[in-house]
Amino acid sequence: LSWAPHPGLPPGTIALLVSGPGGEMLWLDVTHHPGQAPQVRLMGRYLLPPCKQCWHTCAAFLPQEGLLVCGDRRGSLLLFPCSSSPGRAAESTSIINGGTDSVGEVSSSKLRLSCLLDKEALPLAGPVSMLFGLHGKTGVTSVTCHKGYIYSTGRDGVYRQLRLQGQQLEVLQKHRPCKGLQWIEELRFTTNGDLLVLGFHADNFVVWSTKTGGNLHCVPCGGGHRSWSYWSSPSTEAFTFIKHGDVMLYHREAEPCEQQVLLASLHGREIACVRRVGMVKVPGHATLNIFVTGSEDTTACVLALREDSRAAVPLARLSDHISSVRALALAGSARPGDESFGDKDLSALLFSAGGRAQISCYRLLCTGDPASESTVACQVVHVASHRLDEHWERKKNRHKLVKMDPETRYMSLSVVPGTGTEQLLTPWTFLAAACSDGSVRVFGLLEATQKLVLVAESFHHQRCVLKVQAFLHTWTGGERHLLCSAATDGSVTFWDITSSIVDAADALHRAEGEMEPLALGAPLLTVMAHSCGVNSLHIRETPEGHYLVASGSDDGSIHVCLLEVALGRGEAVADTCLRILEQVARPCAHAAHVTGIQVLRPDLLLSASVDQRLALWRWGPGGLEALSTTFFHVPDLAEMDCWEVGEAGEDLQYYCVLCGRGLEMLR
Repeated sequence: LSWAPHPGLPPGTIALLVSGPGGEMLWLDVTHHPGQAPQVRLMGRYLLPPCKQCWHTCAAFLPQEGLLVCGDRRGSLLLFPCSSSPGRAAESTSIINGGTDSVGEVSSSKLRLSCLLDKEALPLAGPVSMLFGLHGKTGVTSVTCHKGYIYSTGRDGVYRQLRLQGQQLEVLQKHRPCKGLQWIEELRFTTNGDLLVLGFHADNFVVWSTKTGGNLHCVPCGGGHRSWSYWSSPSTEAFTFIKHGDVMLYHREAEPCEQQVLLASLHGREIACVRRVGMVKVPGHATLNIFVTGSEDTTACVLALREDSRAAVPLARLSDHISSVRALALAGSARPGDESFGDKDLSALLFSAGGRAQISCYRLLCTGDPASESTVACQVVHVASHRLDEHWERKKNRHKLVKMDPETRYMSLSVVPGTGTEQLLTPWTFLAAACSDGSVRVFGLLEATQKLVLVAESFHHQRCVLKVQAFLHTWTGGERHLLCSAATDGSVTFWDITSSIVDAADALHRAEGEMEPLALGAPLLTVMAHSCGVNSLHIRETPEGHYLVASGSDDGSIHVCLLEVALGRGEAVADTCLRILEQVARPCAHAAHVTGIQVLRPDLLLSASVDQRLALWRWGPGGLEALSTTFFHVPDLAEMDCWEVGEAGEDLQYYCVLCGRGLEMLR
């Protein structure tokens, strides 16, 4: 049995859902007025999918949709059609004489639900949409509707946000509120915009705030109670539960808070990576920059940074990762000179990766919302994910192979540009990854089918690969997809992955999204740029069609080289040749690791280091010339991202964002 509020029902009437034998579920409308017996009306009959424990656990009616969503003991989420039309209902009362007598005047032996005897008059409806086993085998604990979205919780330690597409349920994203909170029971939305997660953590009942990222209340109750209730107000809170047949009550008066949060944190640990998505301008408000940060606390955060108030406001938090988030990459985002303003939405495909060989992909959509606190609304849709150990488990004859290292970390990501051309049969997005197991891997994403597939790899480096960047070389006869990777031995290696991309796209098209990884082949050129690990890498094309490659190392040095791509008459990889036109090294450019470098213009470089110095360099025939140095406040710098902003007729202005044990934006 479960009660479900139904929008539009008259006062005193509530919907009751009853699961019976054979997986049959009945929808009853129960009306009760003081001094009168309840009236019951049978509104619908539904058939749950067959399973070992076939009954529903929770349900909710969708407002203005004519649909009923419920969760079952198997962990599935089901969507049923429903209608409140009187023609479909079989009406009766719980008393034979019509329910006008008082409850005390009627013998219990006369209580009948004659509507159940006529239930065969109603058709048995099946689900129009089903997400089987969404919350695992432990069941769905609650379903809630809020602002057009559906939220479900389960005993798998996550809650999910869904939406309706037509009459189909679509999962947008899942959230893990905190480590160890495996038994999530309910979600509650507050008037101040907070989302409270109610559940059991070990032997305690906890109320977790997603806004503050901490426990609001913790009640030592023994844990895991199936019959309980929680109520709270600004002045008091109460929690009641049944234990060993006794009804237990916990009551506490509110205590004055002795702590005040001066500045809320973005992450629980240091920030490992940052990327700027773009810019949103809301009429009547200051311009907002949208960023994504990844942290050692296993989460990624989408945030808006206001230039006027210098405040960072989190818009969405992604908690799909089981280990640290070390690398981010964007595809389809706003680029310099093509900002999204006004009514034009800011949309981007976000890739996040890190420990335990895990990659996740999301679609971000940011729109102006003057009514919200941040004046921006951000919608996040989970597209696909990939883990190397899951990929290995699906291999045939895997017992004959050496298993990949499950502790492999993705150190860097780069989207391969220009793969949406006519030479590819399907619109695949390709992603290059630098891996700690010494490999360079290329993945393919087909957003329409939500597939992320490993398509090519190479173990040429034989040591941890720290950085990777893909770039596109075009000429009148065609284009080449080139890749640059850097490792812990100080080497910078260049690849031509054009044939790998084309062959992978063709194999994926023929095999409907499944294939064995191809070999990347031999690299075109290797440059020993540094004496130790390369922590930063950036490539920019010059007006002459050459490529300026800048890198920074653990030893504090900066290396810059100018490359020319030479092509033979054929179109094979062997006909692609790279020549170094000029190179220069600047030892001891910084006093510590150079973890950020950017080529702003063909003659201008920006570098950042753990020594908390931001240095501007001029590149010319005489080598690198130091122009200026600025100190920043972020310790243990992990990464830097730069962009340029300029209106028509105005000079370009360069901005950069730095992350580490904090976040800072400079101009």
